[in-house]
Amino acid sequence: MRIALRSLSRLPSRPIHHQRPLISPAFRGLPAMASSTPPPPPASTPYKPRFIDIGINLTDPVYSGIHHSTPRHPPDLPAVLSRALEAGLTHLLLTGSDLPTSHAALALCAEHPSLLSCTIGVHPCSTLGFESHPLGPQGLLDELRELINSAPKEAFVAIGEIGLDYDRLTLSPKETQLTYFRAQLDLAASLPEPPPLFLHSRAAHEDFLHELTLRADKLPKRGVVHSFTGTVAEMEELVAAGWDIGINGCSIRALEGIDVVRALPLSRLHVETDGPWCEMRPTHASAPFVGAGYEGPGKEDEVARGILEREAGYRWVKKERWGEGALVKGRNEPCLIGRVVVAVARIKGVGVEEVAEAAWGNSGRMFGFGEGVEGGER
Repeated sequence: MRIALRSLSRLPSRPIHHQRPLISPAFRGLPAMASSTPPPPPASTPYKPRFIDIGINLTDPVYSGIHHSTPRHPPDLPAVLSRALEAGLTHLLLTGSDLPTSHAALALCAEHPSLLSCTIGVHPCSTLGFESHPLGPQGLLDELRELINSAPKEAFVAIGEIGLDYDRLTLSPKETQLTYFRAQLDLAASLPEPPPLFLHSRAAHEDFLHELTLRADKLPKRGVVHSFTGTVAEMEELVAAGWDIGINGCSIRALEGIDVVRALPLSRLHVETDGPWCEMRPTHASAPFVGAGYEGPGKEDEVARGILEREAGYRWVKKERWGEGALVKGRNEPCLIGRVVVAVARIKGVGVEEVAEAAWGNSGRMFGFGEGVEGGER
């Protein structure tokens, strides 16, 4: 089922706010002269936030109604995409975490070419798949290269999700992860026009940055370290080396993440949901920034209020009680990305519009999405 995407037409530029001329008290009460009375200023158009979700796993079975290998409700991906459009999403970047999900992501992109693009790559926790491939590790690398070379340019925009995850060595040993992180970096660097990288780093900062630095001159477009959960010092090292940072609910669940967001330059920020995971929860350090009792900077921000009111209007149900139009408890969706942006804005003490536009422009320029690209449409 294909969703109509007419709502993705180019949004108008931000309005110019006119100011009424000051009138001296001496002239108040005098009859107005038609020839000299200025026309009333045009009503300003309220800012409508726009977002790019740079990390969303729409190939996960939960968007087809399958939870823990058991069908629980009808597939509802069309409704997920419809809610995303209504919430101001202009583009979604689907994550490829192995060869099958990369193929599946490309298939979804073909169904919704103006809304979806994807990455192609093998997640660090899936790197044992190189060694179990029928044709060996080189066979899988060859298939990745072939898929990259054959993918439509507007669909494939980054190599990823690749990187290192030393928190989950039970899924793939350290040396295995390192071997195939290097192999995929070298694959990216060998392409005629190396694309940006969509990166993963958990408890592996030193090795991660070392491998990137060795190849930095061959990767001119750099990329983004998504779902960042490291320290302020690690973030600053990555930014200094030319890499951008992706922030989602998991990024700001601990106090360290709040400090990271405060220190992160807006010029290097991207936002994401990483759905179906990484939803923001009441137990997270970010909760006070989006709660009803918030009293800090930006409390009166109308854009923030509109985002949170929209999200408060969603109907949530357990997967067993799914109904048309409902969100599934425990399943994150792109339509919830506004909450991440509100939290980032309030943590940094700036307006939601400033954060939303910065992230939207950063992602558009990096991945080549529409108006975010310098010079216009891709």
